[in-house]
Amino acid sequence: MSNGQDEVIAFLSRPSSYDASNRPVERIETHGSVIFLHADRAYKLKRAVAFAELDFLSLESRRNACQAELLLNRRTAPRLYLGLCPINRRDNGQLQLNGRGPVVDWLVVMRRFAQERLFDRMAIAGRLSESLMEQLGAEIARFHACAQITPAFGRIPDLYAEIEKNHREMCRYREILDMATVGTITRASQAMLNALADCLESRRREGRVRRCHGDMRLANICLIDNRPTLFDGIEFSERIACIDVLYDLAFVLMDLQHHGLHGLGARLLSSYLQHSVMTEDCRPLPFFLALRAATRCFSLASGALRHVDPAKRCEKKEQALQLMHLALAYLQDENPRPNHLPPITASSQA
Repeated sequence: MSNGQDEVIAFLSRPSSYDASNRPVERIETHGSVIFLHADRAYKLKRAVAFAELDFLSLESRRNACQAELLLNRRTAPRLYLGLCPINRRDNGQLQLNGRGPVVDWLVVMRRFAQERLFDRMAIAGRLSESLMEQLGAEIARFHACAQITPAFGRIPDLYAEIEKNHREMCRYREILDMATVGTITRASQAMLNALADCLESRRREGRVRRCHGDMRLANICLIDNRPTLFDGIEFSERIACIDVLYDLAFVLMDLQHHGLHGLGARLLSSYLQHSVMTEDCRPLPFFLALRAATRCFSLASGALRHVDPAKRCEKKEQALQLMHLALAYLQDENPRPNHLPPITASSQA
């Protein structure tokens, strides 16, 4: 999937491309990016690919995406996102970082951190704490309070489209997911959205739909300078990122519950409500939690089919099934919420 980036990827994989220290280069690959870790820096290259929600095929689009990622993520991680760096072609034809000559690609330069500081890894290792959740809730509330209000997004038809997208994507994995349950999730989601329509429209008019993070999973939260830090927010799609603040928060709440950390989810939500600048009506939260669980379900089902390791395939399949049932539980009010939390079907202010 290099689409002409083979030379750039090979260049960035060589230690000599950065300095003369010969320190090793580590590589992390995702659908949309390749991250090169060297010394105390991380260099993020946008892949020259196009999917339903993004198009990085042109050099200009990749530069624009890098610029947007830098600006948007500096809202939450200004010390992590350091700047942009061009890759230039010198007169002798060789590539050089931040050099002279025509630009052949762009990089987002980040401060490197230990992967063990990612919250998903900390969750598995049992290293997340109530104190961290208290800090995280306050940070998310601060971020949401300052985020740009975007009333053109988050309308009821947009949410119906999200339900349909989840249904369509989950139906692609019939060999993993139970289609009867998928159908029940879709119908229950539509019914709950219909019941919440007035509430959600009021929230949008009141300014609760904002330019949020958009992908606030535990994997996109890290510990920087001993503070929970949000990073890798969605830069390539306003539709995905301009959402109700509770929809944004729902991803990390759902992720904590999926890891079995119900008490930590309760503390996070309590802290968020306490620090929110507006009194929050939590009635839409089960609906948003169900949407997040369904989205994560089909993502893991896709990963189960792609993975070459049989053990990993089995693990991802099991997680996808768990999330399918979790989505249904949210919609059927089977009390999947964190322990000690006031019912999230009623207005709540911590």
